[in-house]
Amino acid sequence: MTYPIHHVDTEHTISDEDLKGIIDSFIAQKAQNAKKILILPPDITRFYSKAGFISTYLYEQLSPRAEVFFLPALGTHEPMSEAEIDAMFGSDIPKEKFLPHFWRTDVQVLGEISRERISELSEAKLDCTMEVAVNKLLLDKSWDLIISVGQIVPHEVIGMANYTKNVLIGVGGEDTIHKSHYLGAVYGMERIMGRTSTPVRKALNEGFDQFLRHLPIEFILTVLGKKSGKLALQGVYCGNQDDTYEAACELSQQLNLNLLEKPIKKAIVYLEPAEFKTTWLGNKAIYRTRMAMADDGELIVLAPGLIRFGEDMGIDQLIRTYGYKTTDETLVAVKNNPELASNLSAAAHLIHGTTNNRFKVTYCPSDGLSKEEVESVNYQYCHYNDMIKRYPLEKLTNGWNTLENGEEVFYVSNPALGLWATEENFKK
Repeated sequence: MTYPIHHVDTEHTISDEDLKGIIDSFIAQKAQNAKKILILPPDITRFYSKAGFISTYLYEQLSPRAEVFFLPALGTHEPMSEAEIDAMFGSDIPKEKFLPHFWRTDVQVLGEISRERISELSEAKLDCTMEVAVNKLLLDKSWDLIISVGQIVPHEVIGMANYTKNVLIGVGGEDTIHKSHYLGAVYGMERIMGRTSTPVRKALNEGFDQFLRHLPIEFILTVLGKKSGKLALQGVYCGNQDDTYEAACELSQQLNLNLLEKPIKKAIVYLEPAEFKTTWLGNKAIYRTRMAMADDGELIVLAPGLIRFGEDMGIDQLIRTYGYKTTDETLVAVKNNPELASNLSAAAHLIHGTTNNRFKVTYCPSDGLSKEEVESVNYQYCHYNDMIKRYPLEKLTNGWNTLENGEEVFYVSNPALGLWATEENFKK
């Protein structure tokens, strides 16, 4: 395989043995002489991306002749626990090989996107610069190779996940994270999700090109679809230029965009408890279905693992303080409250998590969050155990379901793996 590697199999699937062969080709062309390597995989919240398998195989093949370390692209998430590392990468890699990223303290600012450019990208809605910063470890000149591994999939903040986002957000700093998220929020989530080129993507790509192109960074990007109702790896893209990202996006849009002929009156979304413990992540149930929801519809979020609102405890408190109100109310709160204005990613999240009173959201945790806590942030509440008595999971299949009582519901078993919209809304 010549480089860049764009390997696609939508007729069948890419087996683990096939995947090893693709990574062997990557190693032969890009890592053969590397003596010190840093891998940037996602954390447990991207468990189904095949990034764990790829990262582990890279370590197995490269560690006998090179120093190999991992810096999981956490963004604002907490460092991975040993149990999470074992689940995603196996238990054979020494834990000291996994380095934590702390988004508030571990970064170095390299430059900025100008005020004029941010104003242009935001259609004059923002008047600020945006720092370009990354974890200081990336700037260590001893790295012969830095490998960013992750999945291309529709994303609410940037349009399509991964590529330069895995670096500038995944191991980036708070100013970049806050302002990129807020840029996407004020521009409009519905105008961003599932699109290859968006204002947020342009800002990150331009920052990467200007300040990080000198680093030895290569990307391994996966695209997953479904075969026989199960996740299937159908694309692997290795490269470090925009054309590799864009080719992966094109495949993801074919496989991960679910365009419906009619809006959903009642949606039921399940959040895997090991993956979704907060509304910061769990609100993918809202983000990824909002363009498919009917006015006055109901979104039921089955969240047995939910224990709080924010991954970061500071942001958790901001969510508790301000709640998921309308976009206009959150914009006013940003203007009037310095603590929210200095945490714009939290403000963006509040905007992303609102329905603007268009449809209803009922969150259904187990015992990790109380009725009072859920209702305090402006969602409706039902206990998980009570809701699954009404809608038993074993009777639901992905997509449209007609229940015994004649009720029609739309079920999504994992919102992180796609985007659902009506054909009319996605064309807008």
